[in-house]
Amino acid sequence: MSSNPQAPVSHFIRNIIEADLASGKHRGIVTRFPPEPNGYLHIGHAKSICLNFGLALEYGGKCNLRFDDTNPEKESEEYARSIQEDVRWLGFQWDGTVRWASDYFDALYGFAVKLIERGLAYVDDLTPEQMREYRGTLTEPGKNSPNRDRPVAENLDLFARMKGGEFPDGSMVLRAKIDMASPNINLRDPALYRIRRAHHIRTGDSWCIYPMYDYTHCISDALENITHSLCTLEFEDHRPLYDWVLDHLDMPCHPQQIEFSRLELHYTITSKRKLLQLVTENRVSGWDDPRMPTISGMRRRGYTPEGIREFARRIGISKSANVVDMAVLEACVREDLEARAPRVMAIVNPLKVSITNADGAQSREAGFHPNHPEFGSRVVPFSQQLLIEADDFAEVPPPGWQRLTLGGEIRLRYSYVMRCDEVVKDASGKVIELKCSIDHATLGKNPEGRKVKGVIHFLSCEHALPAEIRLYDRLFNAPEPDGDRDVDFSTHLNPHSLDVVSGWVEAAVRDAAPETRYQFERLGYFCTDRRDHRPGEKLVFNRTVTLKDSWAKEQP
Repeated sequence: MSSNPQAPVSHFIRNIIEADLASGKHRGIVTRFPPEPNGYLHIGHAKSICLNFGLALEYGGKCNLRFDDTNPEKESEEYARSIQEDVRWLGFQWDGTVRWASDYFDALYGFAVKLIERGLAYVDDLTPEQMREYRGTLTEPGKNSPNRDRPVAENLDLFARMKGGEFPDGSMVLRAKIDMASPNINLRDPALYRIRRAHHIRTGDSWCIYPMYDYTHCISDALENITHSLCTLEFEDHRPLYDWVLDHLDMPCHPQQIEFSRLELHYTITSKRKLLQLVTENRVSGWDDPRMPTISGMRRRGYTPEGIREFARRIGISKSANVVDMAVLEACVREDLEARAPRVMAIVNPLKVSITNADGAQSREAGFHPNHPEFGSRVVPFSQQLLIEADDFAEVPPPGWQRLTLGGEIRLRYSYVMRCDEVVKDASGKVIELKCSIDHATLGKNPEGRKVKGVIHFLSCEHALPAEIRLYDRLFNAPEPDGDRDVDFSTHLNPHSLDVVSGWVEAAVRDAAPETRYQFERLGYFCTDRRDHRPGEKLVFNRTVTLKDSWAKEQP
């Protein structure tokens, strides 16, 4: 791993591109990012976005955004809008206008007619059951459909009538005529078109036949003069079909399909179907729930585009399995926030402290970041009534305890050394208040004649603002929640993936806009919620990530 966070990491796709440019095969590169608008983008898509757009930027090329809108029942404008927003938020911009596979529907139909005229495609009316029977298995060849040798004129007539809406849904398909005995099942006369009466988000009801992905994708790439068509490894066995279609249509441009391993991230899932299930079953609040691995969810949680791009850079590109622990992503985000997030104090589990000798106590100015004086400073107020974290006090301290205990001293962050003199409990024996005293000579100075090791944060009750603090954690408590087909992945949902508490924050964050990031000292990184936070009225903070990897110690 390079020590330079911006340094490109060498990989086999970059090597191919550099060889193509050096040999003169291409004068420039054109890539594309081709999502289907049937859900929100997730962290796996972020890897692909960074690869396709990043390579285009690096080599002075272009990258298209093209929606694969060939499956109308599952697609929506909402998804298309969110995808465009996610790409921009990650820091990329596509070349020209947004492209759609539906832009090419007329051309795709024309190319299908050309294949029929060349005797390379035919209309088949086998039932789905018969189709499966004729297809064969991984170890046994398929057999030709009885309709495979229909005359060209009859195929042209039937295909036109399919387009005209004469036949019921699913009753016929247009198939490529390749090789039913091929060891590659994708070449066993694959379907090119199917009948499906579904309202399309762009073409409405003007089409009742829709092209299949494998047929559409390669032609769309060629029409857009894509040089390197990058996709994940599950499409490796589809590459011969990609090339067959283009070879038999005499396309002036023949892109090179190159496959790389998809991202598998521990403690999460990236199946759109399963993510949709979480949404529809109300296991999460929506596609942009901060626990979701969607780009919009990570954005709402407070992840930075820079952190996600660095994650994509670190994990690299290869053909081998790309299984990555969630800790790698969290570390990239944490490192980015360390440098850019102002530091303030907040209390999530308050314990009241009364200062018995507060007369004459002073507030003190403190910077927002120790390494960035340009971030400015604010006054950290001090008063007679304070709030500290309940976890920072122990009546019976464990070994090595360096926080507050009865009779012990600690340093209040940016303020005085404080000693606990008395513990107040309620009827049940719960500690509800501490009575403490401060050493007035220690404001900005070390005490004389003794060492005080512990430092804790605090808030002045008089000045603190109430806030809803959402403590997000990993959505699943198992590294591979969908690893066992016999176990419902939802059984691995982490019951503590979200704990909402009523906390307190410094007045300095009162007017913070939505999506403002902070480090809450000693607690973690937090971000004002982009949906529910209202500056000066309702303060809502989402925990982005803890200061340290809290899961590492739990691993075997």
